[in-house]
Amino acid sequence: MDLRTVLPQLLPHAVAWAEFQSQLVASSGMALPEALLNVARRVGVQHPELIQVKLVDRLPLPEEPTLRQAALEAGLLGPGMVGLTLGYSILLVQGHDSVRLISHECRHVYQYEVLGSIEKFLPVYLQQIVEFGYESAPLEADARAHEILE
Repeated sequence: MDLRTVLPQLLPHAVAWAEFQSQLVASSGMALPEALLNVARRVGVQHPELIQVKLVDRLPLPEEPTLRQAALEAGLLGPGMVGLTLGYSILLVQGHDSVRLISHECRHVYQYEVLGSIEKFLPVYLQQIVEFGYESAPLEADARAHEILE
């Protein structure tokens, strides 16, 4: 699949899926404990009290086949991924909820805050993934640079 070609058509579906998943976490997740609120503040989050975290056995995949395939091919979702941030909602695979991963995901929360919403963040983020690849995408590099190794 040529992600550059299909991204414009997939974006509305990706945003809708991300917003739905974010709402699920917001309604069933847990607030960060005080120590992790401080971690979120250290990586720049302005409203860490809004963050909700949900531990899952595995990250959800979109049901829509083309969106699912694109997410897997881009390396955004799948067996090797252990964290996903959608606005103020963070999904973490059980057993991987380390300070390092939480600080990384909280930096993504900060990025959402700066860009303003899921609808505004995803086009920028996904374009970077398509252009640079997951590991080299500037927003991913920024999140890695803000990981707290405690």
